[in-house]
Amino acid sequence: MEARMKSRPNADVTTAVQHLYKAIHAGGVEPRLLGLVHLRASQINGCSPCVFAGVASAKKHGETDERLHNVAAWRETPFFTEAERAALALTEAATRIQDGAPGVTDEIWDAAAAHFDDTQLSALTLEIALTNFFNRINRTVREQAGKSW
Repeated sequence: MEARMKSRPNADVTTAVQHLYKAIHAGGVEPRLLGLVHLRASQINGCSPCVFAGVASAKKHGETDERLHNVAAWRETPFFTEAERAALALTEAATRIQDGAPGVTDEIWDAAAAHFDDTQLSALTLEIALTNFFNRINRTVREQAGKSW
């Protein structure tokens, strides 16, 4: 399947996205966890370029193959901390809204809030939203895995 867009993105859009990433990374959440959140949302949405890039980025931040291969089954594995599990649950709930799921319930939010302060929760929420944004753009324009932007 060939990608639909061949041109460079608008410079204003690129600058805006860079500001969003700066805000996310200033939120005090470990880059490894942000990578897991990005990877899980991208897996759910079937965004191959984001899964590909997410794995590569996570490895650069020291993530192990064992954990990367099991993030899709995080509930059934012993490889993730309680804080990571809370962030992954938040990711899934916020991402699966198109499935008719209830979204982020009070229970899911409270579990995340038990591990992260308000600034960190804001960073996680923005990471989830931005990942979903890119997943949808990539699916729309048929971006392929393995390219560098």
